Amino acid sequence: MSNKILDTVTEAVRQAALRVVQNTRPTTAAALMSALQANDRAVADVLRSALSAALPGAGWTTDEHASGPMPAGDWWVIDPVGGNLNAVHGMPDWNIGVSLVRDGRPTLAVVHAPAAGEVFTAVAGGGAFLNGVPVHVSGKTDLTVALTGTGQAKPNRDATHAHHVGAAIAAMMENALYVRQSVPVSHQLTQVAAGRMDLHWQFENLRSHIAPILIAQEAGATVTDLDGKPWQVASDGYLAAAPGLHAAALAVLSCAAGER
Repeated sequence: MSNKILDTVTEAVRQAALRVVQNTRPTTAAALMSALQANDRAVADVLRSALSAALPGAGWTTDEHASGPMPAGDWWVIDPVGGNLNAVHGMPDWNIGVSLVRDGRPTLAVVHAPAAGEVFTAVAGGGAFLNGVPVHVSGKTDLTVALTGTGQAKPNRDATHAHHVGAAIAAMMENALYVRQSVPVSHQLTQVAAGRMDLHWQFENLRSHIAPILIAQEAGATVTDLDGKPWQVASDGYLAAAPGLHAAALAVLSCAAGER
């Protein structure tokens, strides 16, 4: 993957971020949906033009909530505004994510967090970077001092799944220093990559997670599904953790799953 393509994507996400309208604080469901959709469209319009020119013939998807296998060939996967809810309510935790998936395997990732002035990048096999400087995951080996997190934001979640999520959070709270439940997932995964947080888990594995997972992997995180098998785009869920914490965290989540 050429540096030219990575540079193009990085500049495109910077420009797209300028189109996001923040702090509108919608008060009705209709107004909220309209604000979210407008931001997504504005960002996607900027990115589609730039990325299509950078890699002619590549596929394109902005369905960040999709899951499962991806078609063969090159595909741009766009998370137009990760944490869009945060942006429209005036909070700083939002970003724009882009990944390039080639024959089902992530090969390039960019996540730009404008409020923090941070751009995380990775190319498969080339390491992870924050504003051009290499980043690495935490060296912790003791789960009791670990900063952990999950997202699990899902509208209309059924009661069984909600109890499953709650059981896992409770179990991790009993074993780790703290648990953050927040969105966007891409924010937490990049914090794991930077060594600021120590692990992140999800029971869903969506297209919007591909870019930050690659960044975490390239920063040295151990990323598996919740059975301990290597993470894939089509995995059902995952744990991304500092290598010295992965086994202990996976055991905690496995016990929580057994209590369902």
